[in-house]
Amino acid sequence: MQKVILSFVISLFTFSTLQAQKPTAPSSSEIFESIQKLNFLGSVLYIAAHPDDENTRLISYMENHVKARTAYLSITRGDGGQNLIGPEIRELLGVIRTQELLAARRIDGGEQLFTRANDFGYSKDAEETLEIWNKDQVLSDVVLAIRKFKPDIVINRFDHKTSGTTHGHHTSSALLSFEAFDLANDRSAYPEMLKDAGVWKPKRLFFNTNSWFYSSQEAFDEANKDNRISFDVGTYYPLKGLSNNEMASIASSQHLSQGFGRSSQRGAQNEYLEFLKGDVLIDNTNIFEGVDTSWNRIKDGKAIGDILYAIENNFSFKDPSTHIPKLMEAYKMLQTIEDTHWKTLKTNEIKSIIEMCAGLYLEASAENASTTLNQTVKINMEVLNRSNQHIVLESISQGDGKSIAESLELKNNISEKFQTDYFISNKEDYTSPYWLNKKGTLGMYEVENKALIGLPETPRSVKINFNVKINNTPITFTKDVVYRYSKPDKGELYNPFEIIPEASAKITEKVIIFAYDKQRDIAVVVKAGRDNLEGFVEVCHPKDWSVFPEKQNVSIAHKGEEQVLTFTIIPPKNQSEGLISPIVHINDKNYTKELIEITYEHIPFQTVLLPSESKIVRLDIKKKGENIAYIAGAGDVVPESLQQIGYNVLTMKPEDINAETLKRFDAVVVGIRAYNTVENLEFKQQLLFDFVANGGNMIVQYNTSRGLITNNLAPYDLKLSSDRVTEENAEVRFLNPNHPLLNYPNKITQKDFEGWTQERGLYFPSSWAKEFTPILSMNDKNETPKDGSLLVAKYGKGYYIYTGLSFFREFPEGVSGAYRLFANMLSIGKEDLKLNSKVSD
Repeated sequence: MQKVILSFVISLFTFSTLQAQKPTAPSSSEIFESIQKLNFLGSVLYIAAHPDDENTRLISYMENHVKARTAYLSITRGDGGQNLIGPEIRELLGVIRTQELLAARRIDGGEQLFTRANDFGYSKDAEETLEIWNKDQVLSDVVLAIRKFKPDIVINRFDHKTSGTTHGHHTSSALLSFEAFDLANDRSAYPEMLKDAGVWKPKRLFFNTNSWFYSSQEAFDEANKDNRISFDVGTYYPLKGLSNNEMASIASSQHLSQGFGRSSQRGAQNEYLEFLKGDVLIDNTNIFEGVDTSWNRIKDGKAIGDILYAIENNFSFKDPSTHIPKLMEAYKMLQTIEDTHWKTLKTNEIKSIIEMCAGLYLEASAENASTTLNQTVKINMEVLNRSNQHIVLESISQGDGKSIAESLELKNNISEKFQTDYFISNKEDYTSPYWLNKKGTLGMYEVENKALIGLPETPRSVKINFNVKINNTPITFTKDVVYRYSKPDKGELYNPFEIIPEASAKITEKVIIFAYDKQRDIAVVVKAGRDNLEGFVEVCHPKDWSVFPEKQNVSIAHKGEEQVLTFTIIPPKNQSEGLISPIVHINDKNYTKELIEITYEHIPFQTVLLPSESKIVRLDIKKKGENIAYIAGAGDVVPESLQQIGYNVLTMKPEDINAETLKRFDAVVVGIRAYNTVENLEFKQQLLFDFVANGGNMIVQYNTSRGLITNNLAPYDLKLSSDRVTEENAEVRFLNPNHPLLNYPNKITQKDFEGWTQERGLYFPSSWAKEFTPILSMNDKNETPKDGSLLVAKYGKGYYIYTGLSFFREFPEGVSGAYRLFANMLSIGKEDLKLNSKVSD
């Protein structure tokens, strides 16, 4: 897969953003800041709809300046957006964006939460959103988040009063938060969760307002300020050598799949909060007014606070380990606290601080990156005390309680190494995002294990307990098993340790188009999760299709190796579609899932298990023209899709575009958002227009109206807008039913617009020159007609076409009508074309 290298270096941080599993080596200043946070007993929950909706400036400010425990609750995982760094969309994009949020939280120090809501794509109002999402389920998840996190302050990113003026998901997130604020303290609301979460009453609810929610900056400045407070989030952190807004810029730059990499910001910068409900503020400078954020907040907490405040006030930056005796004293006292919420939170914090002060290095690394069920894996462990404190390693134990090491004094800076065999029983779950384990609906993920709801990722099950005594007080540090390795060109690397099936299979093409009734060979790739894999494979298929042979044997000697099996698919004579899926039979077990690996350098390595299936389509389609040049944009599978219906497609870089090269092609297709992302393309526009003038066709797919690299998108005037049609079943009206685009070589009918997914299209032009002919009209419910989804203009001897129709979503879903219409777009003006020779590789 494509990899992306971060464009910045965080030299002053010990957060490991690229390798999240690597043991940290915190500096004295970071330990001191951790003690400051330990001594603040207050929390903030920030709520919005998508990963990129987070206000990293405010989250970082609350976490690092106020020292409050701060979390971001993202209602969705951003599954419905576009991917600017690779081909993953839908569920896999949600996995990437989840990890990008976690990478951001590792920088700003916050925590990350989610609901079960699925980002089904753009929605124009909250009513539609909450109908598709299943409002009651998502509301229960927000209530659960409040009850479990127990925030004193809740902050909404969006305005709950402005439905229809922004993304329906945005407004819905605020509406859900506004309602959940009260329900969280109502014992009659969702009583089934009370045993695990109890009730909770936050102190205040705010709306994080700014001028974006008003018609202008002037309107914002003139609005009533009675319920509004502001504070400067540009504060400078001497211990970090960075300002808060610099940290926020680095955190938000983790959203590379959305093109959020950006320059740092510095200097004063105001954030604004509008009071919505709860206890009214008297002092507008302190949102925690009326909340005791000291250790006095909890019963018997004062004595603990006296110890910990003294450590903070007299902290030794030269040797933090001198504080361990007092930290251990506070740790023992904390275990007697009745308040289980604060006891759990502060125990975890103080344990981490003790570990940091002692310079304890505790690592458990598997000898292999993965294993399967009912297998044994060797675990290498390293224990190192880098302080003069008296620390004894009492034992090392596995999750099942099996003891590994005996009592051993850990002398200063002497590394102790151990090895054990860890048995992975068949009761363990495979490593995969928990919200993808079962098939959900358009708007909701299905989570069978309710204890996982809200978690950002699946907890790791393979763990090692390091049981030590410090000053004769037992304390246990639990570490996830990781996979540590090195590469000559990259150095030391860390990956998560994965549990995978003994066999997985995939069909190399997710959509297989049969433009004719001729049979085609397909490749089924079987991957072994263990050595000596023996079994057979068959392919399930619709009744009117045939597959030969019925089954084939698989034999793979080594773990990680693949075997490719070729099956012949015989389509029916008439148009038909369905799903095919491989089944791998190993002994008495069947395996039907594909193992997908996601590898980018800014997030940890991910494995995802999804049902292995491909759509097969017997398509009644005709086409003219043969050779297509494709200029890639933000990433899609349009080139592969055009190859499926018989076109020869060559992906071309802007620097390779010249008049002589273009003569080889019948048409040039420009990928989605190319004029937002491919900077050099603006210098090739005239060459492309000349290509059209000389008889070629040029098809430009959607671009966003903001961030264009050129205003010269077309040979005639063309103005983009934010117009879109989000209802995938919206009526499509033919404005020019006799136009060649609707008749040649395929007769386009209303049936061709059935089965579209997520949307009709987006960012349609709102105005255009008279030379353009609009072909289609469509609109969402209660909106005016949008006529700019498909525009065509004759230019010289050829044709220029601009389309905001979402072909990039329909092609991967095998939508027949999308293929037929695109073939017409490529074929226009080619009625008498003699096919050119194929483009050489």
